[in-house]
Amino acid sequence: MRDGLTDIFMAGVRRADPGRAVDGALPGIARPDLIVSIGKAGVAMARAALAAFPGVPCLIVTNPENAEDVAGANVLVGGHPVPDAGSLAAGEAVLEAVGALGAGQTCLALISGGGSALAAAPVAGVSLADKAEVSRLLLAAGLDIRAMNLVRQNLSRLKGGGLARAAAPATVTSLILSDVVGDDLSAIASGPTVAPLGGPGAAVELLRKSDLWERIPESCRLALGQAGGAVTPLGETRLIGSNRLSAEAMLAAAPGATLDPVPLEGDVADAAARVAAVARRGPGLTLWGGETTVILRGDGRGGRNQELALRVALALGDLGRPWAFLSGGTDGRDGPTDAAGALVDDGTLSRIAAAGLDAEAALARNDSYPVLAAAGDLLMTGGTGTNVADLQVLRVGGSRGKDRVTGDAGPLDRTT
Repeated sequence: MRDGLTDIFMAGVRRADPGRAVDGALPGIARPDLIVSIGKAGVAMARAALAAFPGVPCLIVTNPENAEDVAGANVLVGGHPVPDAGSLAAGEAVLEAVGALGAGQTCLALISGGGSALAAAPVAGVSLADKAEVSRLLLAAGLDIRAMNLVRQNLSRLKGGGLARAAAPATVTSLILSDVVGDDLSAIASGPTVAPLGGPGAAVELLRKSDLWERIPESCRLALGQAGGAVTPLGETRLIGSNRLSAEAMLAAAPGATLDPVPLEGDVADAAARVAAVARRGPGLTLWGGETTVILRGDGRGGRNQELALRVALALGDLGRPWAFLSGGTDGRDGPTDAAGALVDDGTLSRIAAAGLDAEAALARNDSYPVLAAAGDLLMTGGTGTNVADLQVLRVGGSRGKDRVTGDAGPLDRTT
């Protein structure tokens, strides 16, 4: 049941190849005066742009795993998912570079997922540690990416259009690889080149409703209370890759599969229940894109895709037919782990039990990684150099007999 599921997942990852995406978007773009590439796909996107515009000054900000030397570029490394001192240095470098541009000059901004943490530039009075604490609290509360970015934008000089404002009077053209389901450009990397999701008042209201207002650092409460609205200069933006396009690529690689039009979003427990409900309908191959959220209740090791897969394994323990389910992050990294996610099946729980571990107890402390490792079910792809959120594949078989279905992703065993 597991055969070919990773191939289908990787077909979606390949569709988000950042170099190809940039190549296809460059025709018609004039030679810029500066290239700034921010995000997990920063290196690959910048290489494609430099091949078309050799000699243009280029600044790249990316994560440690995807960082490489690039001829003609300055490569900086920031922290992810929590910003660090490298993120702060990178944010200041970006603001300095774009701020040196003048009227009549242009910046080509290449934006991909992860940029929100990789380049940090807190507003006056807010330290990197305070801003990192806000990010930690937002993550632990299980807020979706849009809510998180609303708050972070209002505590930053770079996010929420800050890059474009710093570059004025120069103009900015942005090529964006979306890691946000629904492709809201203001949420991707917290929208450094587009208008913010909302003002400081909206951020304060959200924090109060989430019972976080009194828990965030005092410096952040003061900054949000004093902040005023900011006008972001208009520039051209182009979406060059997304979760939806990658999910459609999985469908093309798996003839006969069904792509659920409703993404897997929201709380990971609710998403697992949706997957289980589809599995109980009977045999078939179902695909999703999306990005779930996890409420942290423990200090274990794991990520949203690993937790989703483990929850599905528990929900389908009594299904009575063979099945397999894959959930992975397209960047190859699920949370602060070296796994992209997990590939579980109807034997996962017995393998965990045979190792002397308890799957339910692991979930209670957000510790999915060790039990999935013991089961041999971690999805290990290494860093992919791209990021368009998450992809999922579910195969459900019948009670006996097998057909073989062959597609672009390779042979697919399907029970009938």
